[in-house]
Amino acid sequence: MIKSLRENFNQHFSEAKYAYFLNDLNQAYNYKIPFRVAESPIFVGKDFTRKLKQASETIIDFITRPDLKKLTDRAIPSHLNVPNETDHTLFLALDFAIVKNTDNELEPQLIEMQGFPSLFGFQDFLSKKFCEHYPIPPTVSPFFELGAEEYQQKFKNAMLGDVPAENTILLEIDRLKQNTAIDFLITKKITGVEPVHIGDLQREGRDLFYWRDKKRVAIHRIYNRVIFDELIKRDDLKLNFNLTEDVNAQWAGHPNWFFRISKFTMPFIKSEFIPECKFLSDFDRFPSDLENYVLKPLFSFSGSGVIFHVTQNDIESISEKERGNFLLQRKVKYEPVIQAPDGNVKAELRLMFIWEQGKSRPTLVTNLARLSRGEMIGVKFNKDKTWVGGSVGFYEI
Repeated sequence: MIKSLRENFNQHFSEAKYAYFLNDLNQAYNYKIPFRVAESPIFVGKDFTRKLKQASETIIDFITRPDLKKLTDRAIPSHLNVPNETDHTLFLALDFAIVKNTDNELEPQLIEMQGFPSLFGFQDFLSKKFCEHYPIPPTVSPFFELGAEEYQQKFKNAMLGDVPAENTILLEIDRLKQNTAIDFLITKKITGVEPVHIGDLQREGRDLFYWRDKKRVAIHRIYNRVIFDELIKRDDLKLNFNLTEDVNAQWAGHPNWFFRISKFTMPFIKSEFIPECKFLSDFDRFPSDLENYVLKPLFSFSGSGVIFHVTQNDIESISEKERGNFLLQRKVKYEPVIQAPDGNVKAELRLMFIWEQGKSRPTLVTNLARLSRGEMIGVKFNKDKTWVGGSVGFYEI
């Protein structure tokens, strides 16, 4: 972490400035952001950035293997397999905890990985607002090797491919009721792509349509933000189109990659940057120190279903048939490295990649950060706390 920038930020921080900052975020799109935005960004120095990139390359080496699909076929539930899968994911997110190793040095440890789009619009917006409200020098950037305009263009190109914005949609469930709806509004401004509720799609044979400006428009490309977890639970939805149907539309982020690149993938990768983890079904004997592990359902989102204090009863309550859908992962101890006015705070860093068609590997483009004072990063562990929530990292150039 960059000590001088941290001290300078804290010196200029006040609760009044933070309230003004939040008000600006909420007014920019006339939309009150429902999740907590943290008081501060994170300033990351060159040495730790190098470690993050090294860790990422190890993981990308695995997901670029020619046999990746064969290894991960089991990850896709047969009733959720979507036709016309792309050769590789379009979007990639890698979440790293900041920890201390046995040599007392800071290092990243992979917590989650996603072949699914993250907040590519909102993070761009948030970083700009931090720069408007606080003294953040040009020696750091959220975009790595890109400039702000280059980033937006790369994101727009990934969204649209060779399809006009009018014929591309951002697909969600009740899109403006989602916690991340602010990202959809920003994405529309950057790309011209309309957020559309999945229940509003019309299908005629293999063709899809939606209404835009009182005109029925053909859909040729879908930027998918639908999480199957949520879709399955919504038995109240009336759908003219199911994601698993074969239609005349490209996918900007094919849904199958949500399963292929996920917690499911982690046990296959051997790296100093990935904590010990195995499928529950692969244990002949469970560890005697279960208190040092986290139990995770493979196909959940935003931390739902994770058991942090694991007991033998938790293990035994899962049938042998279902154990292949759970991961037992050794806990990592987040190091509180962010200096807040009233003590240190833990952090998690998400690196966000775009994998363009024709490229052999994904490109690191931007990032997301989360601050926490609880046992885990999630909202339920940080209720009524300050200097916690969503943020962004500024990396030393």
